[in-house]
Amino acid sequence: MVLAAIPSPSRGVLHLGPLPLRAYAFMIIIGVIVAVWLTGRRLQARGVDPNFASDAGVGAVLLGIIGARIYHVLTSPQAYFGKNGDLVHVLYVWNGGLGIWGAVAGGALGVWLACRRAGVPFLLFSDAAAPGLIFAQAIGRWGNYFNQELFGRPTTLPWGLKIDPAHRPIGYEQYATFHPTFLYESIWDVAVGVTLLVIDRRARLGRGRLLALYILMYTVGRGLIEALRIDDAEHFLGLRLNDWTSIVVFLGAVVMYLLIRKPVDRDVSSADEIAVGTESAEIAAAPEAGGAGDAQDGATVTAGAVSGRPAADTPAAVAPSPATDGGDNTAVPGRADG
Repeated sequence: MVLAAIPSPSRGVLHLGPLPLRAYAFMIIIGVIVAVWLTGRRLQARGVDPNFASDAGVGAVLLGIIGARIYHVLTSPQAYFGKNGDLVHVLYVWNGGLGIWGAVAGGALGVWLACRRAGVPFLLFSDAAAPGLIFAQAIGRWGNYFNQELFGRPTTLPWGLKIDPAHRPIGYEQYATFHPTFLYESIWDVAVGVTLLVIDRRARLGRGRLLALYILMYTVGRGLIEALRIDDAEHFLGLRLNDWTSIVVFLGAVVMYLLIRKPVDRDVSSADEIAVGTESAEIAAAPEAGGAGDAQDGATVTAGAVSGRPAADTPAAVAPSPATDGGDNTAVPGRADG
C-alpha cells in the first residue's frame, strides 16, 4: 500500500504559440549557466581571466551534447537499430537520452581545445570547473523528472515517484510508484560538489587531483544508483554497460590521483589578502610622527594596495609600499567559493 508519493509533472513541454519550451532543455541550460558562473569565479581565484569560462564553455557544451547523444545511442541501440527502432530518432535530443559519460568526454575535448588555444593548463581549468560541473549534473537530472524517465525499481516508500501508465516499462505496468533515481543522483551530486569546495578551500591539492576526486566520488554514487534502474540498457557479464564504464573510469581516477605530481595552484585572492594584511600591520606599527593625519594616510595606502592602484586622495609624499610597487595592477578577485 502506497501512503505517499512524489507526483510526476503532467507534461514536460509548454507551448508558447508554435514554439515548444521543453523542461529538459531548460534544466540543461540552467546547469550550464551555474557551471560557467562558478568556474569563472574559481578561475579568477587562480589568476585566470574569468571570461575564459564562457569561452571554453561554448565548445564544451556543443561537443558535450554530441558526445552524450553518441554514448546514449551506443549503449541503448535497440531504440534506434532494433526491430522496432527508428534511426531518425537519434536526432530527437529533446526527448531525452544523453549519456553522462559521453557528455564528459565530449565536454573535456572541447575544453582541451580551448585551453590549448588560450595557453591555459587543462588540469588547472578542470580543477576550477569540477564543482560547477557536478552541480550542473545535479540540475540536469531534473530533466529526467519532467520526462518521466530513468527511474528505478518499484517501491512503496513515501518518497516513491508516481509514474503515469504511458511511461511505465513493459512488465511493470501494474506498479504506480518507482525509486526516484533522478533525485538520488541529484542529491549525491550536490553533496559531491559541496565536498569538493570544502576540500579545495581547506587543503588545496596538486593540480588535477580535485578533478580525480570528483570522478572518484561521482562514480561511486553513480554505481550504486545504477543498480536501481530498470530502463533498457546493454549488459555485459551481468552488469549494465554504464556500470562497466563507471568501474573503468573509477580505476583510472585512482591511478590519476596517486600518480599525478603537478604543482599546487595557489589562491591568488588569498595571497593578495595576506599581503595587504601584512602591509596594514606594518603601517600600524610605524612611529606616530604626524598623529591622526598619518593614520588616515595609512588607511588610504591600504585601500590603494587592495585595488592595485593609489587611491585618489593619497598624498603624493606617501611612497608606494613594497607590496604594491611593481605588483599587478588588476583588481584583487573575491573569494572563489563565496
